[in-house]
Amino acid sequence: MNDRMATPWGQLSLARFPEDPRDRLRAWDASDEYLLTHLAEQAVPLSGTVVVLGDRWGALSTALAAHRPVQITDSYLSQEATRANLVRGGVETGAVRLLTTQDPPPGRIDVLLVRVPKSLALLEDQLLRLAPAVHEGTVVVGTGMVKEIHTSTLKLFERILGPTRTSLAEKKARLIFCTPGPAPRTAASPWPYRYELPDGVGAVSGRTVVNHAGVFCADRLDVGTRFFLQHLPDSRGAQRVVDLGCGNGVVGTAVALANPEAEVLFVDESFQAVASAESTYKANGVPGHAEFRVGDGLAGVADGSADLVLNNPPFHSHQTTTDATAWRMFTGAHGALRPGGELWVIGNRHLGYHAKLRRLFGNSELVASDPKFVVLRAVRK
Repeated sequence: MNDRMATPWGQLSLARFPEDPRDRLRAWDASDEYLLTHLAEQAVPLSGTVVVLGDRWGALSTALAAHRPVQITDSYLSQEATRANLVRGGVETGAVRLLTTQDPPPGRIDVLLVRVPKSLALLEDQLLRLAPAVHEGTVVVGTGMVKEIHTSTLKLFERILGPTRTSLAEKKARLIFCTPGPAPRTAASPWPYRYELPDGVGAVSGRTVVNHAGVFCADRLDVGTRFFLQHLPDSRGAQRVVDLGCGNGVVGTAVALANPEAEVLFVDESFQAVASAESTYKANGVPGHAEFRVGDGLAGVADGSADLVLNNPPFHSHQTTTDATAWRMFTGAHGALRPGGELWVIGNRHLGYHAKLRRLFGNSELVASDPKFVVLRAVRK
């Protein structure tokens, strides 16, 4: 959806990425508006280094482009949305310095603007990474919808940066004000987190998993992935296998361990996830060849180049429940698979992925099920 957001500096035309005219979700919300209005009303100096952490679709970075901010995000889609929204507004893309959550942060931060993420672990990790660059004069303002800001969120700001308070709510959004102390905090981040897998999960039983902050189910094997690992296809020979939406990479690693001849491509739109997948793969000394790619699903992967795609699609985009991501993943897999190639999907029973697969592939087979999950197989004709 292409929509216009009113800011103190004029209106902006913004869209999510990838842009879909059928998508009615906006690329901004009341928390973005609230923060920008506060900056203008309080005449917050923006001449120093401005860092925007967790900008969802580039609304904050685009609005502040004249001040050449640094954007730090875990999301490839957010980066691409920012680039597209800058172009849409007639601003050169170099006006915003785009960094990932894996990149070294700036050495000094004068204004830190934080769009509160869904993951408290990611917030902790990033605040700890940024804390040494924050000084006593740094203006720190967080923003989010009321339902996204909890007591634990405020305690995290206070523990890492300094005394913290919140604003009154406006349009169900709230601001966080934090006053940094005179000395930077230098505590080490507890991330990435490592744990050993239990028995009974195929080739990865007893193996090591490495999770960077913000990756789904960071401290244990989730029940859906456990079920998928117990029902993976028998991959043999020199196959090209894709772990699509790889998360911590445990599924692709399982395939690589079971079939050393397989070439495995790990893909996710999260920089934290792909870093986790690479760490998990390397921690287990897996033989064979692997590629690790951050991107929008299988966009850019050659048609007909894959033999097997394994997928556990997300059905949330931030706070929104949607099947748009799953549909893009299924469509991308259909294009990337060679004739006779297979897509294996795990999902909650109620999501009805079998209907989507039949519509796209012309077939869908139930491989395994339990009261909560189904494993489905679709073959490219």
